[in-house]
Amino acid sequence: MNRVTHIFLFLLLVCSCTSASKSTRTKPLIVATTSILADGIQVLVGDQAEVIALMPAGVDPHLYKASVRDLDLLTQADLVVYHGLYLEGKMTEIFEKLAKQQVLIDISKGIPTDQLIRSGPESHSVDPHVWFDISLWSAALAYASQELQLWQPSWKSQLQTTTQIYLQQLDALDQQTREKVQDLVQYNQVLVTAHDAFAYFGKAYGLPVYSLQGLSTLSEPGLRDLTELITLIQTYQVKAIFAEQTISPKALQAVARGAAEKNQVVKLAGPLYTDSLDAPNTPAGTYIGMFETNLQLIYSQLLP
Repeated sequence: MNRVTHIFLFLLLVCSCTSASKSTRTKPLIVATTSILADGIQVLVGDQAEVIALMPAGVDPHLYKASVRDLDLLTQADLVVYHGLYLEGKMTEIFEKLAKQQVLIDISKGIPTDQLIRSGPESHSVDPHVWFDISLWSAALAYASQELQLWQPSWKSQLQTTTQIYLQQLDALDQQTREKVQDLVQYNQVLVTAHDAFAYFGKAYGLPVYSLQGLSTLSEPGLRDLTELITLIQTYQVKAIFAEQTISPKALQAVARGAAEKNQVVKLAGPLYTDSLDAPNTPAGTYIGMFETNLQLIYSQLLP
């Protein structure tokens, strides 16, 4: 019996035991896979539902493996919302099984496919980090709002109001980002990060982006990757390279040392928040706060 079959049998068993507990709730339980997504859904639904992030702040979704506790939480949920685009790669089979007996929302369905960045023809080669293009994240949340209205028609009026207000806030953040990044572009700056999470950011705002690792943190950089990045740092006279919250900085530390050996001093800055928010009630504990924190750090470290 393979792992998928074990998961399916477990889900059937748990679902048969949870209907009573669901009926006694005072408000629905929504489980979103990441803290980034949970924040957006919570803004939309307000106090109409309890929203829980499956993966705690600081967790890398590329490496995440669902525990028995997670499976229990997913089956207890009245609604499950996930990113899609293989961000939660190790959980894809679980979502397929859950969809047979629960309501799920894949927010990536709200993003035009021609706006997605691909590294190859395979389905799993799509870059899932769409939240770094605010316009795409707005489209994903607008789609989520529509699906929430279908799920709970009595929430329609409130959802339309909260969605409109939040999308206006995101539009203001988008304009602020364009203004700051334009300053960096004028000085021919580039953004160098630990893994390839900022391609949408670079494409949307016109800032060249380079990274040490690929789309997934499952990959490990080799000597050639280090050497090529050091050469790039020399070519562009890069002032700072950026560590990330969910990734060890050791590889980038090696890059900084290698650049120094070639008389190119580069600062290891950060960390940037990429696949997770910071802890609740901190400056980067919301999506808008996370984006503003990243933007200010990039701006302050790269502006001559």
